[in-house]
Amino acid sequence: MKHILTNKRFYQILGWLVLIILIIISLTGCTDAEVVNQNLTQDADNFKVYRHVVFINNITGEYLLEITGYCNIKADTEDKQLETICKDNNGGYIKNFLGVNETTTYFVEQIDPKYVSDKHYKLVIKPSTLIPTVEVR
Repeated sequence: MKHILTNKRFYQILGWLVLIILIIISLTGCTDAEVVNQNLTQDADNFKVYRHVVFINNITGEYLLEITGYCNIKADTEDKQLETICKDNNGGYIKNFLGVNETTTYFVEQIDPKYVSDKHYKLVIKPSTLIPTVEVR
């Protein structure tokens, strides 16, 4: 008797079922704001959100640093710093670490509106990340 499913076909069907189940579980009980927040966060992580970051001296009110551009930010509370990675006009990336303490603070403003779905999560697949870049020294 011939098998209806080959091993390859079985794993393809199993993979799709697992993906569908995970999507259904992740969407259960999500509000529009949660979906938009996730989509905006993903866009920012992929340098698609134009931001203005200002670092301020709380005592003098003086601006210590301003960064404007397509930036990803991470508040590192353990190290008490704000980490920014921004894409420059030439396709390069610049990383900054900004210390946060009693006398300094920061704010981040999204300059341009981003039109993302409030109904569906965005799924980004980057096949190029599957093949590592090898550097020989």
